[in-house]
Amino acid sequence: MSLKKVHDDQPKEFKFSSENLKKTEEILKKYPKKNKKSAVMPFLYLAQKQNQNWLPLAAIKYIANLLSMPYISVYEIATFYSMYNLAPVGKHFVQVCTTSPCLIRGADKIVKLCKEKISPNENEVSKKNNCSWIEVECLGACVSAPMMQVNEDYYEDLDEKSTKEILDSLIKDKPLKPGSYRGRKNTAPEKKKSINRENHA
Repeated sequence: MSLKKVHDDQPKEFKFSSENLKKTEEILKKYPKKNKKSAVMPFLYLAQKQNQNWLPLAAIKYIANLLSMPYISVYEIATFYSMYNLAPVGKHFVQVCTTSPCLIRGADKIVKLCKEKISPNENEVSKKNNCSWIEVECLGACVSAPMMQVNEDYYEDLDEKSTKEILDSLIKDKPLKPGSYRGRKNTAPEKKKSINRENHA
């Protein structure tokens, strides 16, 4: 199912849940009352999280009203930043880094698996309507290449086997735990490649 086709089917209304309304109050406390418009980006992100990872036009209008901003101003922000999705991307949005470090370590194989498992094209929701994928520029985890981001989580140090398992888990709506798939902790060296300082003093 193409994103463009789904994007044409816009919901008529959008409102923050009671839980998210409380979060908006906390966000607004971070800014002077006269500068409440500064909360527009976290508001957009909050709306996107509430609405299955995408921002309908109704949400943009709703936020514009909440912050007393012109609708077009909020729309310009939503369309400028790539972190906002203006069409459905599915419950599990897979972003595959294909910048040089990841590409050298096999990101092209991850892209191939996304085409096979999720959909043949970028920005196309899977048949079950729960996943989509896209190639992106550097996600800042070069030491753990190749990697991909799923919603807010990083899956790092991937190979074909681990990628297949992760993608299958997303399709089944039972995501595997994020993190390094070689047992690396943060950006530490892999255990088998660590240096014993005492033996090399």
